[in-house]
Amino acid sequence: MTRRLTPAERLAAVAKDQLLDDIVRQSEWSQFLVEQAVFAFCLANGTVSANDLREVLPELGHGFIGAAINSMRTARIITHTGQVVPSTSEATHGHRLAVWQLTDKGRAIAAQRRARPAETAA
Repeated sequence: MTRRLTPAERLAAVAKDQLLDDIVRQSEWSQFLVEQAVFAFCLANGTVSANDLREVLPELGHGFIGAAINSMRTARIITHTGQVVPSTSEATHGHRLAVWQLTDKGRAIAAQRRARPAETAA
């Protein structure tokens, strides 16, 4: 037989679910910002690695670098250049890191973004 939750337990469960929802929303937003950093860095420099991003992102963003790169790779916005560099993070003990660049799709997105302000000014 299943025990029924007390009102206090139900309220605690709701509060816990709301907290988890807040964490998920913040995580999605943080990953989105890191994805924008990957995109901007590729536009400005041609290529990007996790080393580059760790230099420009606040500490909070470091945990989202891998997820952001993976989502952009999966979406075919960036692609591996075939190059690797040693990690500058002491925690990784010099692991090899991939170097990424924008794909044709990524460059098309950039061109659309550049065209957008000109359309609104006209």
